[in-house]
Amino acid sequence: MAELSHYRNIGIFAHVDAGKTTTTERILKLTGKIHKTGEVHDGESTTDFMEQEAERGITIQSAATTCFWKNHRFNVIDTPGHVDFTVEVYRSLKVLDGGIGVFCGSGGVEPQSETNWRYANESEVARVIFVNKLDRLGADFLRVVGQIERVLGANPLVMTLPIGREDGFVGVVDVLNQQAFVWDDTGLPENFEIKEIPEDMVDQVAEYREKLIETAVEQDDDLMMAYMDGEEPSIEDLKRCIRKGTINLDFFPTFCGSAFKNKGMQLVLDAVVDYLPSPTEVEAQPLTDEYGEPTGEVATVSVDEPLRALAFKIMDDRFGALTFIRIYSGTLNKGDTILNSFTGKTERVGRMVEMHADERTELSTAHAGDIIAIVGMKNVQTGHTLCDPKHSCTLEPMIFPQPVISIAVAPKDKASTEKMGVAIGKMVAEDPTFVVETDEDSGETILKGMGELHLDIKVDILKRTYGVELDVGKPQVAYRETITQPIEDSYTHKKQSGGSGQFGKIDYRIKPGEPGSGFTFSSVVVGGNVPKEFFPAIEKGFKGMMGEGPLAGFPVLDVEVELYDGGFHAVDSSAVAFEIAAKGAFRQSMPKAGPQLIEPIMAVDVFTPDDHVGDVIGDLNRRRGMIKDQEAGVTGVRIKADVPLSEMFGYIGHLRTITSGRGQFSMEFSHYNPCPANVSEEVIAAEKERKANK
Repeated sequence: MAELSHYRNIGIFAHVDAGKTTTTERILKLTGKIHKTGEVHDGESTTDFMEQEAERGITIQSAATTCFWKNHRFNVIDTPGHVDFTVEVYRSLKVLDGGIGVFCGSGGVEPQSETNWRYANESEVARVIFVNKLDRLGADFLRVVGQIERVLGANPLVMTLPIGREDGFVGVVDVLNQQAFVWDDTGLPENFEIKEIPEDMVDQVAEYREKLIETAVEQDDDLMMAYMDGEEPSIEDLKRCIRKGTINLDFFPTFCGSAFKNKGMQLVLDAVVDYLPSPTEVEAQPLTDEYGEPTGEVATVSVDEPLRALAFKIMDDRFGALTFIRIYSGTLNKGDTILNSFTGKTERVGRMVEMHADERTELSTAHAGDIIAIVGMKNVQTGHTLCDPKHSCTLEPMIFPQPVISIAVAPKDKASTEKMGVAIGKMVAEDPTFVVETDEDSGETILKGMGELHLDIKVDILKRTYGVELDVGKPQVAYRETITQPIEDSYTHKKQSGGSGQFGKIDYRIKPGEPGSGFTFSSVVVGGNVPKEFFPAIEKGFKGMMGEGPLAGFPVLDVEVELYDGGFHAVDSSAVAFEIAAKGAFRQSMPKAGPQLIEPIMAVDVFTPDDHVGDVIGDLNRRRGMIKDQEAGVTGVRIKADVPLSEMFGYIGHLRTITSGRGQFSMEFSHYNPCPANVSEEVIAAEKERKANK
């Protein structure tokens, strides 16, 4: 077993096309894990092993692999950059200790970089930054560093500076050690020389080195005092300070290079060893009770503790179901019986494997700090805790965003119907943001997801991987309903028929809640007019009705219900009677409370060349978009806007047409907003007609 201090569990994340997968390939080549690098643009990269990934040149699933560098073990996860697959980034960050944020030297901080950075901040993951593609036209390292400070509000600590620009990019200067690394034209990572700093860069390197030392010594008061007295700290002391500041998220060591041309990668790998935390140096995962509330205990990373592991990903491949787990404490051996604390059931560990993309190495034992996969687990889902049956515990669970778009699908023939049930079961287990429901009225299968591309790829996987032929309906928007006016009302449920009757009277106020609050229930009843034991039943009655609103039957959001009085009967009142009263009250009062249709609004981020800005803004305005921000870059303009999802279907094709194929965009769910009256009328009429036709 490797010493835990020699472990690095790291993820590589960034915007689409910033070069994450290429960076992963170079890491694997440099660490001797692969002997021939595969290129994304040839559809041959190691970690993009799905057909859909190779074809589209994007990463869809996060892929895990293990390699070694300078006596340290790296568990590396290459995550997707596309906004529809952010859940893959989120759940990877949950189990990682550190990360490499990759930014494009010419594109800079792009929309998805911001989302991933925000996730990493929330997960408190230490990062080093790698500004990639410095050999490209328009690449400018210091401009990207400025964007990282301005857009992400982060503090990049410049560790290397580029030698030459664009086509003339030949190497990097290591600011800390004051050495120049220069590569030749063979493109081989090992073909470099260490030289003196180029004369025209001496002043610039001195300036950045002074900044680096000043920032680093802030982590140690004694060194800071000595430095102010004119004594320069040793390289070892500086590295120790940089490591401390990186782990505390005070700053992010920033490197530059070109992964594709194999320039600058060794320094990034050294930085992972020198500055990113081992599993024992990050804050231990909190333990929670069965309701998800923290218990105050934590999962200390140690082999001597009881087993605690988190299942963070389920994947189905040609060998069967794989459950990826991160072991936080204890040891897991082949043949052990482990407890799933979510289901309360135990399972026996048959085979354990160490993954290298879609290849695997059999293991007989794994320890705290490891990221491995178990083959053939039965009832485990993403976010479940696996632990020692004698020491049951629950690790802090994962929270996933709700889907915002849906399509109806129907199998074309009987054979496809049988295959579809099995395939969808596997796909739902793999991806928590992919939800499948059956419409009770029409019998249609509804697929719900995070965006058009997300559902496109799901349908593609069903067709190609599982051989299911489908008829696909038009995308549907996840409309919701809410109320606009407070109302005070009363409802009595009375039923008398042979034997004991039912009686429950409630006086209540219903009012609009804060946006995003969902449903809240409170009681201000004083005295015993409604006994306390019936409050949960009343809450359950109201909450159970939130699934179907008064306008068109869409789920209801953001409603507050306050119980202020009522009445009960000593014999006839029961929890059931009060629950029925609450349901009747909902039906009676909601139509009077100014019901309103609300629609999902997407935060849209569009990149367009300068000469098409007017067309793009005009088009977004026609789509009922609100322009929030414009930012000019070297190669074009980024426009941020809030646009209703219903107006964004097929947008990528239209954007390419108006920008001559050069525009890009990404979007993610932002919030719900009231629908304009004309849209609301159309949607309600269409929904009523749909239900009438069933």
